[in-house]
Amino acid sequence: MSNPPTSESNLSNSPDRVPPPEAATSATPIPSASPESSNRNARTRQMLGMKGADVKETSIWKIRLQLMKPITWIPLIWGVVCGAAASGNYEWKLEHILIAAACMLMSGPLLAGYTQTINDFYDRDLDAINEPYRPIPSGAIAVPQVISQIWVLLLAGIGVAYALDVWAGHDFPTITVLAVAGSFVSYIYSAPPLKLKKNGWLGNYALGASYIALPWWAGQALFGEIGPKIMVITLIYSMAGLGIAIVNDFKSVEGDKQLGLQSLPVMFGVGTAAWICVLMIDIFQLGIAGYLISIHQNLYAAILILLVIPQITFQDMYFLRNPLENDVKYQASAQPFLVLGMLVTALAIGHANII
Repeated sequence: MSNPPTSESNLSNSPDRVPPPEAATSATPIPSASPESSNRNARTRQMLGMKGADVKETSIWKIRLQLMKPITWIPLIWGVVCGAAASGNYEWKLEHILIAAACMLMSGPLLAGYTQTINDFYDRDLDAINEPYRPIPSGAIAVPQVISQIWVLLLAGIGVAYALDVWAGHDFPTITVLAVAGSFVSYIYSAPPLKLKKNGWLGNYALGASYIALPWWAGQALFGEIGPKIMVITLIYSMAGLGIAIVNDFKSVEGDKQLGLQSLPVMFGVGTAAWICVLMIDIFQLGIAGYLISIHQNLYAAILILLVIPQITFQDMYFLRNPLENDVKYQASAQPFLVLGMLVTALAIGHANII
């Protein structure tokens, strides 16, 4: 699909390579980012929980926010939007907007924040190798403070879930059960003895389902019903989420090897794992498009297919060429098309009244 980039060192050693006239005569230095700008960028990345941060924060509240990795809230919040759209019952009125926002608060800042904090707690030895600037291995926050944060986020998330069930008038507390089940999956994903993340397949699928299926179910249950069909469809869609989860494993290859974690890049090598990743992302989205055709939602299926095309393009441009260096660039470029595809699918399901 892609050819290796041309080696710059070979070109520069060629006797016929002559610098252009402007390069030889210009005395103007190339501007570089100021230390203040670089520091500000690093602080932003640190605060959002992104790769490449290197600034140690001193505010305890900012440190707590770092543990919650706000950048990871976005897909869960979007999953709630998709579930609400798939219900076919969401209305653009103040009450529904506020209730949807409460569901997003539960799925994103509270329970995703819980998930990320507990993952950092159990990954502190791994982070000391891969990301030593993270709050726990850097010593920026004490372990008892981390434990208290875990409990506060968990209990608050379950409390909001119960309140949503009360608002929806559920005889069975569907959203509360989803919150508890998702929190349990988050726990066994990170914590021994199960520690699902030790296995690249199980761990990444648990992550993919937690980021796609669970918030979707919560949003759809809030405004409508969830039945076997929608559960199967979203669990299949979560296989594309498995591919997205694999992208995050490339930054941790060395640490995973040292600690014996069987991530896919460790198990299969970086090149093969990159191909597994993109195939999972593409094939299962196209499979969902095929399902939409089968239920006569042809326009939505065509839009979904069109949204897969730029993802394949960015996979070839960035990810397959160098997954270790281009993982963040690929995610920033391609994932907006994936999440838009989720919404297209949700609208199709709502239109077809699938539960």
